[in-house]
Amino acid sequence: MGALKEEYRPHYTYDDYIHWEDDWELISGTPFAMAPSPMFNHQSISSLLIQSIGDSIKSCKNCMVVSEMDYKIADDTIVRPDIALVCGQKDGAYIKKSPELIVEIVSKSSAKRDEKIKLTLYEQEKVYYYILLYPEDLKAKIYKLKDSKYEKIVDVLEGSFIFDEIKCQAKIDFDFVFERFK
Repeated sequence: MGALKEEYRPHYTYDDYIHWEDDWELISGTPFAMAPSPMFNHQSISSLLIQSIGDSIKSCKNCMVVSEMDYKIADDTIVRPDIALVCGQKDGAYIKKSPELIVEIVSKSSAKRDEKIKLTLYEQEKVYYYILLYPEDLKAKIYKLKDSKYEKIVDVLEGSFIFDEIKCQAKIDFDFVFERFK
């Protein structure tokens, strides 16, 4: 018995997605179960990232940092980034336009999706910065959109990085984020 042919696979939409129990993402009509509740380090690093980014954009009234919020790209594509910097949207059930910056905290179970599928998806959606953060290595890979393609600009183990080409010139202080885990 082989894999189901494409024509026989169900194709789901946002109307299906909103009724599902548990945590899912939907990419091009295909559901992906999210990993169980993130581990302690993942949650702690996420909180510290939100604090670092949030502190850096305090004076910017147009942008907000959100965590674990649905990003509806199309009727059949809904993802849930770990962290997103969203500008020009104050409310709603989901992120409606491309965030300026997205951070995914990579685990063994999410690596393929974060490093390949989401990288391609966010690149197509013109998310200006994409950060893959590896909590086990205390390292972040920062990608920047250039000529409609992501280019890895730096691996960060320490120090700060200023995202100066986006509306609020956000900053992540990686020393602050990583110091408790060294």
